[in-house]
Amino acid sequence: MDTPFSTVIRTASHEQHTEAETSTFMGDLLGGALGVDAYARYTEQLWFVYKALEGGMERLAGDPVAGPFIQPELARVPELERDLAHLRGADWRATVSALPATAEYAARVEECAARWPAGYVAHHYTRYLGDLSGGQIIRDKAEKTWGFTRKGDGVRFYVFEQVGNPAAFKRRYRELLDGLAVDELEKQRVVAECKRAFALNTGVFEALGKEFPVAA
Repeated sequence: MDTPFSTVIRTASHEQHTEAETSTFMGDLLGGALGVDAYARYTEQLWFVYKALEGGMERLAGDPVAGPFIQPELARVPELERDLAHLRGADWRATVSALPATAEYAARVEECAARWPAGYVAHHYTRYLGDLSGGQIIRDKAEKTWGFTRKGDGVRFYVFEQVGNPAAFKRRYRELLDGLAVDELEKQRVVAECKRAFALNTGVFEALGKEFPVAA
C-alpha cells in the first residue's frame, strides 16, 4: 500500500524540522536566557511571514490544489497585530522591521502564492501545523517567563479560538495532504519546498541568534 503523502512529507522533512526546532535562538528563548525584547523581535518576524502567507489566501481560495487548505480559522495576522500592539505599543507599525533572512522567507512565500499553488501548500503546512503543535509549547513558556495573561495579549498568535478540536483539525489537514491534487513528480517538488521552508525558517532563527547573543 502506498505511504500517505502526509507521512512522506513529515518523514522527508524531519531533519530540517528538527534543525529549526533546536536552533540556538529558540533554545535560549524558551530556556529563559533572553528577555521579552527578543520574543517581541521574533513576533515581528512572524508578522512579515504571515502577511506574505495570508496575503495570497483570497486569490488561492478557488484554486484546485491550494484552495482546500485555505481555511479562515487559521488566519494569524490579526492575532499577530494584537500581540505586537501589546509588545511594542500602539505605533508598532512605525518601528517593526524585517531581518534580511525574514525578507527572503516572505518573498519566497509570496512567489509560491503567486505562481505555484502546490509550493504554497508546502509553506502553509510547515507554518500552521507547527503553530498548532509546537507553537503551544512556545505559548506556555512565554506566559510563564514574561507573565502574559494565559492565551491573552502577547501570545494570541498561538491561540486558535476558532479551532475547537486541534487534534481533529490536524487529522483532517493531513487527509487534505494525502489527497493533494497533483502527480507524484509534483509531490516530490512539494517535499523539496517543505525542506526549503524549514531552512528559511532556520535562517531567521540564526539571524535572531546573532542579534540576541547569550554570553557563554
